[in-house]
Amino acid sequence: MPPISRELLRRLPKAELHCHLDGSVRPGTMLDLAREFDKPMPTADVESLREYMIVDDARNLEDYLERFAITLSVMQDERALERIAYELAEDSAHDGVRYIEVRYAPVLNVREGLSLEQAVEAPLRGLARAQADHGIIGRVIVCAIRNMAPSVSQELAELAVAYRHRGVVGFDLAGGEFGNPAKAHRKAFEIARTHDLPCTCHAGEGDGAESVREAVHVCGAHRLGHATRLIEDVSLTDFCNDRRIALEICLTSNVQTHATSSYEAHPFREYYDRGLNVILNTDNRLMSGVTLTDEYMHAAESLDFTFDELSRVALNGFESCFLPYGDRMRLVAEAQREIARLGNAAP
Repeated sequence: MPPISRELLRRLPKAELHCHLDGSVRPGTMLDLAREFDKPMPTADVESLREYMIVDDARNLEDYLERFAITLSVMQDERALERIAYELAEDSAHDGVRYIEVRYAPVLNVREGLSLEQAVEAPLRGLARAQADHGIIGRVIVCAIRNMAPSVSQELAELAVAYRHRGVVGFDLAGGEFGNPAKAHRKAFEIARTHDLPCTCHAGEGDGAESVREAVHVCGAHRLGHATRLIEDVSLTDFCNDRRIALEICLTSNVQTHATSSYEAHPFREYYDRGLNVILNTDNRLMSGVTLTDEYMHAAESLDFTFDELSRVALNGFESCFLPYGDRMRLVAEAQREIARLGNAAP
């Protein structure tokens, strides 16, 4: 197989399953929208704003999440939401991403008069335009927030179900993990699951393996966001492996939030070696200052992943996305053909 280079990994067909809309806004777009809506920004030029938004000083997950107030200030308008979703998909397409699931909490986009329905439909329009222009398939995961009332989570689950055949493919629980147990939101997960809507759940990022256990056994999550500390529970790790529960791994943000001490210390390598269903993701392109290609490079450089192994991780993403089975298998077959061509083109 070819030697690993950034360009090779950019060309590798990839699926992005854990990417937050409000954490992946272009700095230039933030400044444009801030001028249009008369919102303050921390800096006045693109590069300094890009630097400011990268979270390199967080003590924990909660510190990391504080930056989102800045992006959300310019995400209270339909045109803004459509533009941001389109640009995220466009940037991802240029990064070799063939399929992306964009997640966000619409309840955070209705502070200035939008309805929840408008806050869902606008990003869906942006993703549809990006698919027409760039060929990338984009879908939405609706997030509830851990520190909000369970009744809000239930409303968001019902919203996600209402758009199940119109571009929303999943339901998620995000936000500050420590002290905000997922079990408080079990009814919302029940609403999603009983209406045949797949679920994922942030867990094992800002709290320990017990948080992952709740996500799996109380909330019935089909995938796990981060799951960095799942490794602390051997039995549960084996359970997730045996049942092929996908782990949405986000290397850089886990280092930023101190879920792990370094790239080299991240359990991603051990998860892969033990056969778990692992997928690489950006989490937040803006706050983490990364592309998906960057995350694949980190795995290669810091965790000794080979091109063959990273190709397997990429295929895991297509196999584990929340599309119908037939659509998933078509994406897998297309990716396998592209990967074979990349190997055949090697010197």
